[in-house]
Amino acid sequence: MGKKLYERELLRLQTELVAVQEWVRAEGVRLVVVFEGRDAAGKGGAIKRVAEHLNPRVARIVALPAPSERERGQWYFQRYVEQLPTAGEIVLFDRSWYNRAGVEHVMGFCGDKEYRRFLRQCPLFERMLVEDGMLLRKYWFSVSDAVQEERFRSRLEDPTRRWKLSPMDLESLTRWEAYSRAKDTMFAHTDIPESPWYVVESDDKRRARINMIAHLLSTLPYYEVPGPALTLPPRPPSTGYRRPPKASQTYVPDHPLPAT
Repeated sequence: MGKKLYERELLRLQTELVAVQEWVRAEGVRLVVVFEGRDAAGKGGAIKRVAEHLNPRVARIVALPAPSERERGQWYFQRYVEQLPTAGEIVLFDRSWYNRAGVEHVMGFCGDKEYRRFLRQCPLFERMLVEDGMLLRKYWFSVSDAVQEERFRSRLEDPTRRWKLSPMDLESLTRWEAYSRAKDTMFAHTDIPESPWYVVESDDKRRARINMIAHLLSTLPYYEVPGPALTLPPRPPSTGYRRPPKASQTYVPDHPLPAT
């Protein structure tokens, strides 16, 4: 997708997302969007574009770290329940409870008993959320092995993005088929009518973002919420206030720019 077309359509869709935000606030909607997929599949970039123009007091991004010792002793879903939205909120999960069906299972961070329990409980958990009135949308970003490797190499060479890579990410290259089998099993158990999976082809990042946002909008019964009538008031006349001398305050200096 060309850059100009992408930017024009992205802005139009982001404007609609702002309308969704106001609808969520007005109607007390609880919206959860789950972003899953392989490493370097484009989840983070899509989340960034969804949230870019939204009010952070309404739309939260949740990207939980590894569980603490206390959290490992809890019911598996417990720490995710704490992050679910209240009325009038949107929560975007940058990875979610599905860690157990992917990374934890493939890398051996959970036992087979815990894994099987997750596959049984997850559909029940999600049905409970939906039955309680929560809007749950689940997106799987699908990337080819060649494009994933290309993106890994790009990150290795870019000092501003190298932090995105970890030894575990690189090991995923050698476990491609294991992750594929884990994803297939996960879909077989959790792609249910109440909360289906939507697959986003993401070798083309721009098209993936456009497709994902457009699809999300198409699944929501939102409407335009009229905003309050706002008028810029006239500035009142001066009452004699004078700013203190600049020398009395510490200013940030101009940063010297390299010669062109």
